[in-house]
Amino acid sequence: MVIRKLVVIFIVLLLFPFAAAGAESSADTSVRETPPIVMETSMGTIKIELFDKEAPLTTENFRNYVNQNFYNGLIFHRVMPNSMIQGGGFEAEMNRRNPTRPPVPNEATNGLKNNRGTVAMARTSEINSATSQFFINVVNNASLDNRGTRPHEFGYAVFGKVVEGMDVVDKIAATPTTTVRIGGGQFRDVPMNEVTINRVYEERPEKSE
Repeated sequence: MVIRKLVVIFIVLLLFPFAAAGAESSADTSVRETPPIVMETSMGTIKIELFDKEAPLTTENFRNYVNQNFYNGLIFHRVMPNSMIQGGGFEAEMNRRNPTRPPVPNEATNGLKNNRGTVAMARTSEINSATSQFFINVVNNASLDNRGTRPHEFGYAVFGKVVEGMDVVDKIAATPTTTVRIGGGQFRDVPMNEVTINRVYEERPEKSE
């Protein structure tokens, strides 16, 4: 009887590691419910995963612009090699694209950090002023993270991350820039050679015949 119990315990111990490994594999290969965003630029393709759970309002806003083809033909109008690349608001020669959708509530309190490769909404000093413009962090920008609920403590809402094409982001970030003066105003960190966002769309799986 004792021998039989020992044999059973031995078999259970042998099987347990395989069961645990199988559970980890299942978690690691989980499929996201929503498709990634593909951004085809004049310097290469960037693929972005959206954080729908953490930033539902922001991702919905961004997808609406994507599905309306709003971003197609725009440029990365602000490039800072040690900070970010920004786009989503201007056409060639710094012509602003209008109209935009109403501002989206700032979801910077979602706990996500402006680390390298993350995508966040650009805005003015007004907390809830983000519309269509976004930026991709080239470095860890801790100064842009949320620090509290007072106006000067509020951060920039992260709503996605680059999952493919960070090399393209780095190439764009390395583009030489200049200052452009238009109608009494000026824009700094504008690429000397325009970097175009040719097409942005949701990646859908191919249907099997």
